[in-house]
Formats: sequence, structure tokens, C-alpha cells
Amino acid sequence: MKVAVFSCKPYDQRTLSKAVAETPLIELSYFESRLSSETMTLTNGFDAVSCFVNDNIDRHVIQYLADHGITAIALRCAGFNNVDLSAAKAANIKVYHVPDYSPTSVAEHAVALIMTLNRKTHRAYHRVKEGNFALEGLLGFNVQSRTVGCIGTGRIGQAFCRIMRGFGCRVLCYDISPNNDLVDIGCEYTDLETLYSDSDILSLHCPLNASTHHLINKNSLSKMKDGVMIINTSRGALVNAQEAIDALYTGKIGYLGLDVYEQENSIFFEDMSSHIIQDSVFQLMLTFPNVVVTGHQGYFTQEALDHIATTTLDNLIAHAEEKPCLRLLNP
Repeated sequence: MKVAVFSCKPYDQRTLSKAVAETPLIELSYFESRLSSETMTLTNGFDAVSCFVNDNIDRHVIQYLADHGITAIALRCAGFNNVDLSAAKAANIKVYHVPDYSPTSVAEHAVALIMTLNRKTHRAYHRVKEGNFALEGLLGFNVQSRTVGCIGTGRIGQAFCRIMRGFGCRVLCYDISPNNDLVDIGCEYTDLETLYSDSDILSLHCPLNASTHHLINKNSLSKMKDGVMIINTSRGALVNAQEAIDALYTGKIGYLGLDVYEQENSIFFEDMSSHIIQDSVFQLMLTFPNVVVTGHQGYFTQEALDHIATTTLDNLIAHAEEKPCLRLLNP
């Protein structure tokens, strides 16, 4: 089976090439460009495609893929909101994903954002390099005994909660399906209203859907403590960026850590250092000293890359051999 791999960076190619070397059924061709209506002709002659979080696999693209013999889309990520699943099902194209590439990787990155914002290590690093060893302006707080709210307790949320319990935090959770293992270690499930009002730190680990789109907005922020810390390593559109900026100005948000951004598709995963970023909201956000933004690197550990590669190949092999696969999104 010939597979066109899109959004493929050098690190992706290295790990995928290593994994596919043991898989004679699959032949990979690598494209750094994203799959979209502008690049879909690159799929001609292939049997399947592999894509990442910012590929745009809409109804138009899917119809083109179906018309040119593509039978599978193997996502190298957990999220699938960039794929029109109903159109894929109608076109008889199977869509697979990697639901649990490395929960710990993303959870640990969320904690890294918390500690960076709290202890202001991003600012201290630059001060020391300039010979400035003054401590004024770098005051933090003890994370121990703070109340941490976690929205979404899937694999990543569970890993995050365990880490924060290890810090000695009170951990409040919200999920439509409570996890008894978290309750056993002292986490408390509650409603969103209580989680908003009681949390000193709020971390998002939920999927993006109609009910969670702009979950962090003017209304939900009004229910939170002044100076709340908000961390988002999940999906960019969970946070209304403009309303978050308004809350930064008033002090409602005291700290904001983002590894994802709603309009990241045009900037993340690329070197934009020689370009003018055409996003005034994003550019304004970067001017705040109490905001830390990373470029969707939460998943980016060697363990995660290896797991993504092997799982993606397993999904493609299952498709080629017409075997059942639990990671199939549109059976």
C-alpha cells in the first residue's frame, strides 16, 4: 500500500522510516506540505494518506481523495476535528487516529507551563544572560496546597491530575465520565461552576466539540478568581483569545499558558522568524509578560514520536489486511 505522508517534518520522517523498515506491506512517501485543496493533487497514485493536526481534510478534499482511489486517512494525532468524518464515511474512506500517543508528554508540558509562569523562569533566563540578577518582579507562589481544576480526565487529564496531586494540590475535576482511579488518589469531581469558582489554576484537557468551543470566554471567566492561571495544551478553540486578552487587561487572568491557539494553522510548526505574522490578536497576546505561548510542542518527546509512528503503521497495516481496528473513527 502506497501512502502519502503530509505535514512531515524531518523528525517525523526519521521515526516513520525506522518504523516502516519492518513493514514490507507499506511504502511511505513524504511531503512537508499540509494536505488541503491546494495540495490534494499530490495524492494521485497513492492508496492512503497520513496527516497531522493542521491538515485541512474537508468535504471537498475527501471527495477528491475518493475519486482518486484513496481508501484510508491515517491521522498521526488524537484530535480529528480537522476531518469531515461524515463525508469520509459517505465516500467509504476509513479514518484512523492515534488516541494515546503519550499522555504523560502533554501532561508534563502543562506542568512546565504552570511552573514557568509561576516562577517566571522565562523572564529570569533573559535577565541573567544580561547580567541582571535582581529578583524584583520574579515573585512566585507555592503550588503546594493550591486548588487545581482539570477539565477533561481522559488519558492526558488523568496523567496531569496525578502529577498535581504529587505537588500536594487539591485537584478538582470535571468530566462527563468520572474516573474512579482519580477519586481513589484524592481528586474530587464537581460541576463546572464550582471548578471555576474554586480553582487557582485551571488546565484544559478536553476535546474540541460544539459544547467545548470557546469554553473559556467572558462568561466563564467572570465566575473565576481574580488572577486565575489558565493552561491550554488541548485544542486552541477551547479559549476565546480576544476575551482572554480582555481578561488579562483587567487582571481576571493572572497567568496564561498556551501550547495551542485557535488560528495556529497558519503559523505553528513553521519557522516564521523572518515573516510578519498576520494575526494581530496573537501578536498582542505575546506582548503580555504573564503569557507564555509554545508552538504545539506538548506532545513532542521521543517516546511520543516513536509511539505515533508505530501506531500509525499498525493502523495502516490493519487497513491493508482488512482487519478490525479499535482506532478506526468512522466504522
